[in-house]
Amino acid sequence: MAKSKNHTAHNQNKKAHRNGITRVQTQRYKSLKGVDPKFRRNAKFAAQGTQKAVAAAKKAAASA
Repeated sequence: MAKSKNHTAHNQNKKAHRNGITRVQTQRYKSLKGVDPKFRRNAKFAAQGTQKAVAAAKKAAASA
């Protein structure tokens, strides 16, 4: 007689939870590899401007 059962999920849920089901770990900063060059270039200059503004604000706060 031919087999009748081709699949079962018996005990799989218990096995999966023995070591805990965890989320995929995400990186803090996603890679910009493959991103539009024009966008990357502008983002670089924007970051530099932000750093200058933060430094100036710290300097102003320290002197005040």
